[in-house]
Amino acid sequence: MPTYHFIGIKGTGMSALAQILHDSGENVQGSDIEKHIFTEDALKEKNIRILPFDKGNITEGLTIIAGNAFNDEHEEIVKAKELGLEFYRYHEFLGEWATRYTSVAVTGAHGKTSTTGLLAHTLKNNVPTSYLIGDGTGHGHPESQYFVFEACEYRRHFLAYKPDYAIMTNIDFDHPDYFRSVEDVFDAFQSMALNVKKGIIACGDDEYLQQIQAKVPVVYYGFTEGNDFQAKHIQESEEGTTFDVYVRSTYYETFTIPTYGNHSVLNALSVIALMQYEGFKAQQIRDLKTFPGVKRRFTETEWKNGQILIDDYAHHPKEIEATIDSARKKYPNKDIVAVFQPHTFTRTKQFIDEFAEALSQADYIYLCDIFASAREKSGNLTIDHLKEKIDGAQLLLEGETNILQQHQNSVLLFMGAGDIQKYEEEFKQLA
Repeated sequence: MPTYHFIGIKGTGMSALAQILHDSGENVQGSDIEKHIFTEDALKEKNIRILPFDKGNITEGLTIIAGNAFNDEHEEIVKAKELGLEFYRYHEFLGEWATRYTSVAVTGAHGKTSTTGLLAHTLKNNVPTSYLIGDGTGHGHPESQYFVFEACEYRRHFLAYKPDYAIMTNIDFDHPDYFRSVEDVFDAFQSMALNVKKGIIACGDDEYLQQIQAKVPVVYYGFTEGNDFQAKHIQESEEGTTFDVYVRSTYYETFTIPTYGNHSVLNALSVIALMQYEGFKAQQIRDLKTFPGVKRRFTETEWKNGQILIDDYAHHPKEIEATIDSARKKYPNKDIVAVFQPHTFTRTKQFIDEFAEALSQADYIYLCDIFASAREKSGNLTIDHLKEKIDGAQLLLEGETNILQQHQNSVLLFMGAGDIQKYEEEFKQLA
């Protein structure tokens, strides 16, 4: 039996994939930086060995899976190729692994992780299911019927997959360091659609997804008339959101989800459509109601003085709008305080006006320094450029989170794809 060595095992997708292989009975180890990253906790719980990066980790007999964040000059990749070891990039291996099951790729500019988590939760409550979620969660089952996985469009990596089904949540312009325009993004999704083998579940309210051409049936879902699956009569309560589902204009069933906001209803509707299409009964699909959520997606902590702390991965203007909308609907009597850390200089520059507009929907806005990704170390703009576009926005520096204590009986939204969690943790330490 080979040993799989993951180069960059703490990456969200890499950590999840390592867990899947481990759960499936494979030998797994990996390497990464020594700084603590939340994704490593699950690896340690499963006693998966994590080593510091070192070319000495690479020995004969290993099968290498390398994270896409690391180029071919990385010392471990160089050594692996010198030894002629079996070598995969993350997306290449994932594409091959998925062929073992009835596979469902969940893709889209926004909502991938929450939708993947919701589908995995509902399926596994009914049949053996393996899943890979973009929050670092992975689970393998040796008798799995289904494999649900998040499929990222960045650098067109999802073209390595040939899934049985694809859920497409939306098409939007993001990753401006790679994609040239929303039309370029559409082209990537169109190419992905041609890889799907059985069926596509697509949001019919999205103008670009309406144009998708495929070799397989496309089932549309949304709020508007004409969708194959339509949500109506949406009501919010302390339990969550309840809505009726109509299948081709005929009432099907009423469902309740424990989350809020139109985006949450759409995510659930895609899961309902996929499972109904696959022959599951409404009673089985109602397990949506017990979904506990995924990491870093509207993750709540009840705090002191009536404060609710929420950690969220929102890093695109539309995601910020959705997160603020969810908070307002769940806590209509509390102020919404946005604490936002932009992720990458290219994205901040591209969407600076949209970020300003989205954040302005909060009652109070605090801005943290721009987080540079591994792909870029510096840029020609600073957080002050965004601050100038938002009336009343304030800068928030490390060591100064005590200013947030003044917002009693409020929802504090810590949003970003970088290390925004450190500001929330610092705030908690003030107690």
